[in-house]
Amino acid sequence: MGVRLMVVDDHRLLAEALASALKLRGHRVLAAAAPTAGAAELVVSRAPEVCLMGTAAPAEPGVFDPVVRIKRERPQVAVVVLGPVPSPRGIAAAFAAGASGYVRHDERIEGVERAMVKARAGEAAVAPQLLQGAFAELLNPAAQPDDEGQRLLRLLTPREVEVLVRVAEGEDTRLIAAGMGIAPSTARTHVQRVLMKLGVGSRLEAAALAARTGLLERAVLIRRRGAGGAEAGNGAGPGTGSGAGPREGRARP
Repeated sequence: MGVRLMVVDDHRLLAEALASALKLRGHRVLAAAAPTAGAAELVVSRAPEVCLMGTAAPAEPGVFDPVVRIKRERPQVAVVVLGPVPSPRGIAAAFAAGASGYVRHDERIEGVERAMVKARAGEAAVAPQLLQGAFAELLNPAAQPDDEGQRLLRLLTPREVEVLVRVAEGEDTRLIAAGMGIAPSTARTHVQRVLMKLGVGSRLEAAALAARTGLLERAVLIRRRGAGGAEAGNGAGPGTGSGAGPREGRARP
């Protein structure tokens, strides 16, 4: 029997892609919504059995406030958080807010389904390997190697970081250009360079890779901090130009 659910994520492309995949597997998706800031009101009004809530920053203060409200006003709704590889603090914050589960963004659709069914049944839905990883980090906090998200971040210029966040939020070339005050052709070039540097062939793949590796979480934080000084360089990558130079690949947006 299919699950009646809602998918909420700040990044519309990810929410819609997951919702479409779940519909094809027989589940009833009431809505695929963004951003998560308005999720609580929508979930309370629609009352799904399960809410899949995406986040790029599980350890950020206040990120699970919508979960608190949902559980207060609709305690029967099971909330499953979809996020990057979490820190122990991130997992703890999700469950402390009332979440019934935590699933990695890159989990196979079968794994997401299992978590939904367990959460609907009132069980905790968290993969043992996630808990093992959290305990390992607690026991060995100083033994963390440089990760893939940080490596990818160093490949991008400040403007490309901005473009990546906008791509993940579902903006098309026209909106990216308007939001950044650049020509559509320049925006298109930035998108192509981001895809090429990340080694992906589409905007959706770029958004998924960024979420999976934690790159998106870092990019969002950089965007917030550097709103007034991105062009002066914010440490996002080694490049200092706008990234609108000669194309280095044939990746298409």
